[in-house]
Amino acid sequence: MIKGILFDYGGTIDTNGLHWANVLWDAYQHNHLKVDKEAFASAYKFGERALAIHPIIQPHHVFYDVLFLKVEQQFGYLKENGYELDSQAIEAIARECDRVARTNVEKAAPVLEKLAAKYPLVMVSNFYGNLNSVLKEFGIAHNFQAVVESAVVGVRKPDPAIWQLGVEAQGFLPHECVAVGDSYSKDILPAKATGAKAIWLNVAGFEDDAEAQVSVADAEITDFAQVADTIENLG
Repeated sequence: MIKGILFDYGGTIDTNGLHWANVLWDAYQHNHLKVDKEAFASAYKFGERALAIHPIIQPHHVFYDVLFLKVEQQFGYLKENGYELDSQAIEAIARECDRVARTNVEKAAPVLEKLAAKYPLVMVSNFYGNLNSVLKEFGIAHNFQAVVESAVVGVRKPDPAIWQLGVEAQGFLPHECVAVGDSYSKDILPAKATGAKAIWLNVAGFEDDAEAQVSVADAEITDFAQVADTIENLG
């Protein structure tokens, strides 16, 4: 019997299953940036490492700030590698991606409200130390009884230990919890390693999920709106 739910945030609640690299790549295209996808992928990974290692993002930063600083890191990498880019495009990309997140969180909010009325919800996320600010900004913080954030707890996905912290925050046995996430390698596999059940929001990964030929997920969905019924079916 499911007693508690663990949610990933980025790529799950704020994009409805689209990997953030895909969302950013689309924004690059909409802004007519002459960058090939391989170079963008390298810049994306560089930016994520920089934000994880250095205290660039502060606890008070809202999501637009995260996006601006993220794209700023990407542009810095690309310029170092010979690409000529107009830095004014950083703001346009950040604003476009912020709109994507707001639209998806607004759609997800009623689902979270419904689930929070029946189950305790815990957030388990690789984030930058400001996730509570982002959740409050988007009006969904009240749905979560705890937030397990990598920059705060000192452990990152795909280490199962961060999901174990989520299970412990629930106070239930692992098999009484279900994890919901978009990344097979960072969410599904490590959550299952704790003994929890797992629902894979399988829409559009970037690179890390290509190897998921035979899924160990207990269920797969293609829209966040399906999560409540899927949890009911898992018992």
